Amino acid sequence: MTADLLARRVTNLLAPQVLVIVMPPVVGLIAEGWGGAAWGLVASAFCGGVPAAVIALGVRSGRLDSHHIVDRARRTGPLLAAVAAVLVALALLVVMGAPTLLVATVTAMLAALAVTVPVTLRWKISFHAAVSAGTVVVLAHVLPAWPTAPAGAAVVALVCWARVRLTHHTWPQVVVGAVAGTLTTWGTLAAFGVG
Repeated sequence: MTADLLARRVTNLLAPQVLVIVMPPVVGLIAEGWGGAAWGLVASAFCGGVPAAVIALGVRSGRLDSHHIVDRARRTGPLLAAVAAVLVALALLVVMGAPTLLVATVTAMLAALAVTVPVTLRWKISFHAAVSAGTVVVLAHVLPAWPTAPAGAAVVALVCWARVRLTHHTWPQVVVGAVAGTLTTWGTLAAFGVG
């Protein structure tokens, strides 16, 4: 397998849409059993499913270059749709009495968007790096921190390498994305007292 092929596979397999759809039900299942997984599916449908659908429609219509939205100038609409979807998910989870961990996880997604969306309007921060790093922080809260955190850090490094290898980002853009995802997620979970 060539380095470029590996980078493309990593980019697709660990894309933000994929992680945001898969992570909440997995976290819910680990922390709260099948009931938690059901709550996680609600979060996935809104936080991941709605933005993925908006992006797919944009790609199909030709307004977006790909589901990775390489062209930074085209990110605004899909990102605003993502913010709206996360807000709806958060409201539903709170009103319906979802477990604190899932409310905290969705709030962390919103916090990460609050940091990364304004940045991407001027500079191409890596959402792949931010979401993968945030996912690792959440998983390290529901699984044993050792070996989850170091193994997750290696996966985040692989994601960062892939984005740079494909020339979709520079090293500063992926590093800042990873730091933003880590800090906003960790800070949000800490504020909720999750851990």
